[in-house]
Amino acid sequence: MTTRAIRAVDTRLVRIPLARPWGPDVRDIRVVQVTVTDDAGEQSVGFSWTPSIGGSAVQALIDTDLAPFAIGRPAEPTWWDDAWLHLHEAGGGGITTIAIAGLDLALWDLQARRRGLPVADLLDRRHSQLAAYGSGVNLHYTLDELTQQAKRWVDAGFDAVKVKVGKPDIAEDVDRIRAVRETIGPDRALMLDANQRWSLDTAVSAVEALSPFGIEWFEEPLIAEDLRGHAELKRRTGATIAVGENLHTESRFAEFIDAGAADVLQPNVIRVGGITPARRIADRVQAAGARLAFHLLPELSSQVAFAVEQPTWVEIVEDAGFAELGALTSPTGLVVHDGVVSGGPLLGLGFRFR
Repeated sequence: MTTRAIRAVDTRLVRIPLARPWGPDVRDIRVVQVTVTDDAGEQSVGFSWTPSIGGSAVQALIDTDLAPFAIGRPAEPTWWDDAWLHLHEAGGGGITTIAIAGLDLALWDLQARRRGLPVADLLDRRHSQLAAYGSGVNLHYTLDELTQQAKRWVDAGFDAVKVKVGKPDIAEDVDRIRAVRETIGPDRALMLDANQRWSLDTAVSAVEALSPFGIEWFEEPLIAEDLRGHAELKRRTGATIAVGENLHTESRFAEFIDAGAADVLQPNVIRVGGITPARRIADRVQAAGARLAFHLLPELSSQVAFAVEQPTWVEIVEDAGFAELGALTSPTGLVVHDGVVSGGPLLGLGFRFR
């Protein structure tokens, strides 16, 4: 088969209002749609993503630095490392890896379409379905709103749920988590996400106060970059620690694994730079015997999760999927039913934004 080259890379910034705001300053998400055209005229679509902040900066980085670098290169997802090195002077991770993700996804979409396959099958799909957990950005919810959300997850068949913690007074967190545990019953898994709100000493106190409610994991208890702090928190408490949504490179994931600072690693497929590095990270996590749980974006992350060796949970944030938000021209085909995800696109990556 003749290797085709990239002829054009075009971007479009899409603002998608959230049906349930994630906070006073996060009322929408920004998607940079990346369209790749090869020298035979075939097109494919990938995307980069940010919650409210940074979408225009990502688009500018793609347009001014990544697109000119990509044109003329193979229209295949084989040169991610070259792109990362090219952008490295602007930062090893963060806006640079988020930008690369849009191109990487488009190239996987193109390769899968050429072969008449969905991306999950191109990646060698190993699972027809995976367990999902109900999740919400709900620290600003009233206690009644929080328990109503928890009940909706129960009614929808989820066997695991995740809620936010990190109120100024730990006693309020205790009251809220007690109410959620009473709502979901004793047998469902319950994860807590502090979104980097605690200091080390506060985290130790919070873990001690909240552990009696049977916590599956404590997510991002400290600033995400604080490797030593997470290791020390584990040493002091023995708690199951989850991190990863704000780690951007394979080397950072390796550092947390090697230091024993986290039990659950949660790469966000966009933030780490796309499918190519997400697969590497997933393999590294599972080879180390740690647990893998991709962060957000179930219509995308499930396609990678279906192809990893060991089954992993898929996160479903209430009313935040692209299809639910009306952001797509057609559904991706992902089915969420009774706490299980299955299906996916019939061809390629499946994302076409309105």
